[in-house]
Order: sequence, then C-alpha cells, then structure tokens
Amino acid sequence: MARPWMILQLFARSSSAQGKRAVLTIAAIAWGTLALLLMLSFGEGLKISLYRGSQGMGSNLAIMWPGETSVIWKGLPAGRPLRPKIEDIALLKARLEGHAGIAGEMHNGSVLLETEFGTRTARVIGATHDYGEIRNHIPQVGGRFLNPTDQRLRRRVIFLGDDLAKDLFAENDPVGRQVMLNKMPYSVVGVIIPKVMMGNYGGMEGDHAVIPITTYKSQFGRDRLSHVVVKAADPARIKDLITQVHEVLGAKYLFDPEDPAVFSTWDTVEGTQMTSTMALGIEMFLGIVGALTLLVGGVGVANIMYAVVKERTREIGIKMALGARPSWITGPIVLEGLVYTLMGGLIGMLMALAIVTLLGMIPTEGNMALELMGKPTLSIPIGIASALVLGIIGLLSGYFPARRAAAIDPAETLRYE
Repeated sequence: MARPWMILQLFARSSSAQGKRAVLTIAAIAWGTLALLLMLSFGEGLKISLYRGSQGMGSNLAIMWPGETSVIWKGLPAGRPLRPKIEDIALLKARLEGHAGIAGEMHNGSVLLETEFGTRTARVIGATHDYGEIRNHIPQVGGRFLNPTDQRLRRRVIFLGDDLAKDLFAENDPVGRQVMLNKMPYSVVGVIIPKVMMGNYGGMEGDHAVIPITTYKSQFGRDRLSHVVVKAADPARIKDLITQVHEVLGAKYLFDPEDPAVFSTWDTVEGTQMTSTMALGIEMFLGIVGALTLLVGGVGVANIMYAVVKERTREIGIKMALGARPSWITGPIVLEGLVYTLMGGLIGMLMALAIVTLLGMIPTEGNMALELMGKPTLSIPIGIASALVLGIIGLLSGYFPARRAAAIDPAETLRYE
C-alpha cells in the first residue's frame, strides 16, 4: 500500500499544474449538482403541496350521496329514493365499528346573506358539530367552529368561509358580528383558514357558510340529509365502513345492502393514494433528469482525467520503470477525480441552498398556481441521495482513467510522443 502522504503529495503536484482545467471541471460538476438539487427540491415541494391539498378536505373520508334503489328487495320495487334523516347519524355512530367520526350535511345553494358591509347569495350547509373536525374546518385565530351546545340548543350561529367573510365584512373582523340569513339574524363564531384543496363537492369551502344542523332544520323545515360523511380510523378499513353503512341503513330503510345505486360514494383514500403515486412519479422523473445532468459533468471529469493520463504517459512509464507501485500511479488520479467532483458538488449544494432559500421567501398566498406548485424543499433524504450520486460519479470518473494508467507498459512509453 502506498503511503497516504505520498499520494497526497503527488496529487497536489499534478493538480497545481492544471489550474484552469481544474476550475472548468469543478464548474461542470457544480452546475450538474445545482440542477439535480433544484429538480429534486421542486419535486419534493410539489409532492408536499399535493399531499397537503389532498388532505385539505379531510383524511380517510367516504362522502356518500343518497340515491335510489335499483333492484327489487323483499317484495319492494326498485326506484325507491333513500332519504336518511338527522337521527340516522346517531344510529351509524352507535353501530359502525372502526370509524373516527360520522357527520351529516344538508345543503341549500341559494341563501341570501346580508351584513351592514355587503350582501351575497351563498351556499349554506347544515352540519353536525363534529363536521368541522372531520372535514378539516379549522377556524382562524379568535374564532371557533360549531360545538355540541350550538347543536343541542339550536343556536343561530354561523361559521363562514374566508372568501365569503371578505365579501360580507370587507376588512372588518367578522367574529361576534351579525349576519342576516334569509332575514334571520345569526352570530358569526368563526372563519375558516385559507387552504389549498385538490378536490371538493358542492363548491369551494371559502364560499360556504355552516350552521348547526338542528338550526337548519328549524329554519328550512328539512330533515333529510344531503350527504353522510364517514371518517375511518384506519384508511385500510374505509371499504369495510362503507359496507357497514349500507348494512345498517339497509336494515332500517329496507334495501339490498349490495345495491350499488343506493349511495354514490367518493372514497378519498383512493384519491390520496393516486395523488401520492403521481407525486412520487414526478419526483423520480425530475431526479432522473437531474442525475443525468450531473452524469454529464462526471463524464467531463473522466474525459479530463483520461487526457491527464495521456499527457503523463512518459512520466508514468518512467515512474513505473524506477519501481513506483501501481497504487502510487492510480491513487493520485482517483483522488484528483474525487476531489474535483466533491468540490464542485459542495459549490453546487451551496448555490442550491441559497436559491431554495430565496424562493421560499416569495409569498404564495392568493396565488393558486404557486400554492399548488409548493415551495422547493431540500430534505435530508435529498441531501443523502445527492451525496451518494456525487461520490459514485467521483470514484468512477477517477477509477477508469487510473486503471488505464496502471496498465501502461513502461517500455512502450519510451517510444510515446
């Protein structure tokens, strides 16, 4: 084995004589590293944004729309409409196993809302008190969502979407103020936080208002649910919960539990899995493109090292004729390629960190495209992956030229021009 200090000394002598070439090599690796990290960070940011958007409506949910029967069941004809009632929510909570919450909704899409600052027609939802937690209706600071007491006492309280609150109250704080809902006074208890969402039903949540389901029944005289929302404690059991809903309500309303037309169901677990797979695919594609860009820089390092070997052919031959060990020849070449790669990688990493930090300072609120794209994010896995790629490229770019140098016949080098 060659002494480490001797290899370092030989490397320092050879590299100092080629300063311009070293700078260009390091710049190529730095550019490739920058491209790799930026693409991976944009892919990571997009993945995080897509996942957050898929969770904006709530996680592990099944949204169920009542329909009508399509088959004859126990002598009853097909075509009978299913209209579950408010009381069925308590029945489902008591009978279903493995749920993390069940909520009921009733919708009215054309309700007149008036304040001293503005007037607007909007969708009003009557919902059970746990609807906010299940559907991720998080209130802004200073407000709250509906609670069990609101529902039990049929209070005239209202929870506003953020866009609706701006239309009705301009820049004024809505919490504690009054809204006339079809000429009936309601007190605002909270406003939803702005959020990015990948999907919804009945329109965007920023344009909705939510009131207690019992209050809704009193004002609009309706007791039939528009939707049943079921949240699974374990996403793997969402299909089982949907089946249980069919069985429980089938026994009460006399329909075939296996009738597919009784409920139209949106399984958000499937959607979340598809979104995650799509985001992972995008991130892998960007990573491959970035890695190929970095590989081009590695090929440049290898070509330069081959040129170095060619230029030093006579020198290498003389050293080997004088008794130099093969490791004394290959060691400096491998080390030179590795050092150039790691120096370029470090510069590229610092540049990428600076760019990602600056891009992270750009405000995205109010810009749907930027919010959906997400902010580029450098993570520990990205750093580890980049370091591994750099190390492999550095070793390979020095190894093959070094192997060629070690195979040189000293006698042949004397005739080399």
